[in-house]
Amino acid sequence: MTVAIEPAGYTGTQVVLHWAIAALVVLQLAVGEDIKPAYRAFSRATEPASDDIFNANIHVYVGLAVLVLGIWRIAVRLSRGVPAPPPYENFLLKRIGAAAHFLLYLFIFGMPITGALVWYFGVRALGEIHELAKPLIIIVVGLHAAAALWQHFYVKSDVLVRMVRPTGRRAR
Repeated sequence: MTVAIEPAGYTGTQVVLHWAIAALVVLQLAVGEDIKPAYRAFSRATEPASDDIFNANIHVYVGLAVLVLGIWRIAVRLSRGVPAPPPYENFLLKRIGAAAHFLLYLFIFGMPITGALVWYFGVRALGEIHELAKPLIIIVVGLHAAAALWQHFYVKSDVLVRMVRPTGRRAR
């Protein structure tokens, strides 16, 4: 007989990937505008300043790192699973949490892909989508962080703690 395995919490890999992606996304949001001068110069077929190229390269490479780490995170999620929401949590809150996570994953994949298609292949229409997504990701990330703090301090659940402290897996 096979024993079903249920994640009791997130693994160390999942925790590290979560916070690494979070840090890189915040970095992108903070310095993302630095790519514009280089992109404008390349679009006009002129030589960008060396500082502009450096800043653009950081933005591009950090974006690609977010994409690679996001792929790794999904692979780990599919192979190891994730802990269930607290059993006493309201159904509507569970749905909102699932929707927020879906949007976060959409941004983790969508932003680097649209950015790469603009930067490497000149698909300008996607540049508008890439830029319009910036305020949306700020809102979703802010709500995600606020919800985690609300869960921790008001609801007194372990939702935030298990994304800070890795745990093993337990048999069901």
